[in-house]
Amino acid sequence: MIVGVPKEIKNNESRVGMTPAGVFELVKNNHNVYVQSGAGEGSGFFNHDYQRAGATILDTIGQVYAMSDMIVKVKEPVAQEYNLIQKGQIVFTYFHFASSEALTQAMIKSKSICIAYETVEDPDGSLPLLTPMSEVAGRMAIQQGAKYLEKPVKGKGVLLGGVPGVSPGRVLVLGAGTVGIQAAKMAAGLGAQVTILDVNMKRLRYVNDIMPSHVVTEFSNEFNIRKHIKNHDLIIGGVLLKGAKAPNLITRDMLKDMHPGTVIVDVAVDQGGCVETTKPTTHEDPIYIIDDVVHYCVANMPGAVPYTSTVALTNVTLPYVLKLANMGWRSACNLDKSLAKGLNIVEGEVVYKEIIEAFHWEPALA
Repeated sequence: MIVGVPKEIKNNESRVGMTPAGVFELVKNNHNVYVQSGAGEGSGFFNHDYQRAGATILDTIGQVYAMSDMIVKVKEPVAQEYNLIQKGQIVFTYFHFASSEALTQAMIKSKSICIAYETVEDPDGSLPLLTPMSEVAGRMAIQQGAKYLEKPVKGKGVLLGGVPGVSPGRVLVLGAGTVGIQAAKMAAGLGAQVTILDVNMKRLRYVNDIMPSHVVTEFSNEFNIRKHIKNHDLIIGGVLLKGAKAPNLITRDMLKDMHPGTVIVDVAVDQGGCVETTKPTTHEDPIYIIDDVVHYCVANMPGAVPYTSTVALTNVTLPYVLKLANMGWRSACNLDKSLAKGLNIVEGEVVYKEIIEAFHWEPALA
């Protein structure tokens, strides 16, 4: 199979779909790999690194799409890529279709095979290709939240860890999944007081077992959310519904109950966000303020630490890339039920029901 690795063109996205190590494994399995010139530079991988691993370097993104059977990316295709995608071409990347009807319609029109990293699902319900980026984003959420709590950027002026004689900052984490646990771990490490909410008691028991005593758990409901937003300095949105739009746990009217300078980091922005006032931002212009509440809603947070993110991503995607290349998508998905759950759109047909539900489509019309 011919595998193409284009340069990401989303705003400030410095990750790349594959490391030279990944290219080496594909070439070892007798596949051809085409890498767009400069695709890996943001992550610290250069053309000569890919060439040594056996890749062919192509000058333009158009050449990579035109010559490849399978495209391996990081982020969803943007508008200028839509017409480059060919009928029957496998596109393996993060899609997050439920948050963009325009992208969904474009991929239906392309009649390509869209396999979404974020919906590949193991038998135990875990999401192996989403997990490493959720780990990065959860940890980064605290770094960024701590920064935007500073007064020069309109934050509350609170140091999360506090100092002797001054109470530490308070962090509210919505969701005890991968993002939430990593955020809580980082916040606790800084010395902050952490409250983590979830509707899954198993997860809350797990958090209770592994976290220090200054991380407390509570059941997530509207009453408890309204109670805690009044006295927490940093709020992390880490809610995930697999392949579906995130629920709005914090509504616009709740902002008035927050102290001016409170910071919200909505990691769920890729799936529409779990805060009603969430809208996607970029690393170039990461925040906006509504009702004196600072919103940080960067849709590709791990893109700010591209070396770490690219290596972590290739570690988990490569086995699936090899299966797809070695067997073709039909055989690979028939044999690997986890990979089959990654199928979102196949040759113009939406095959992942959460996407149909997100847009309130009739199944027959999708």
